[in-house]
Amino acid sequence: MAEVAMANGEPERKVMLAIDESEYSHYALIWVLDNLKESLAKSPLFIFMAQPPPKNYPFAASLGSARMYCSVSAVTAPDFVNSVRENNKKLALAFLEKAKEICASRGVNAEIITEEGDPKTAICNVVQKLNISMLVLGERGLGKIKRALLGSVSNYCVQYAKCPVLVVKKP
Repeated sequence: MAEVAMANGEPERKVMLAIDESEYSHYALIWVLDNLKESLAKSPLFIFMAQPPPKNYPFAASLGSARMYCSVSAVTAPDFVNSVRENNKKLALAFLEKAKEICASRGVNAEIITEEGDPKTAICNVVQKLNISMLVLGERGLGKIKRALLGSVSNYCVQYAKCPVLVVKKP
């Protein structure tokens, strides 16, 4: 069983909020700051954002009146893929820094974390690696059909995260 750090004789409770660029994540952040402030007084709020992994990008080249389509991947254009990877990281860090500023304005200490990968698995991996006590996510509000086809990050985390998961619904 994992060891729990002790602070003032009580177990340290690590809370992690996983965000993306949606308004649902912003609402979840504000909800955490309004409702869990006492719990966050003893340890920082961990704020996590996944960076999407680079994919194969279609590329069109004009050859007179014809067009040629080819796939751009890490093998064919590593500089392009590295540029996309760096831009994704910069974007994630910008969102995380903004969330950290919001926390600081409300007197909450926050630590930011970002990793590349599918959000579902990246979130669960970080929860396990940091021994998180509670994970908080915002619900995207996908309909039943979209959730069935695309899958839901919150549903996946509820099933596979190694800690309790709180899904904050925006009214």
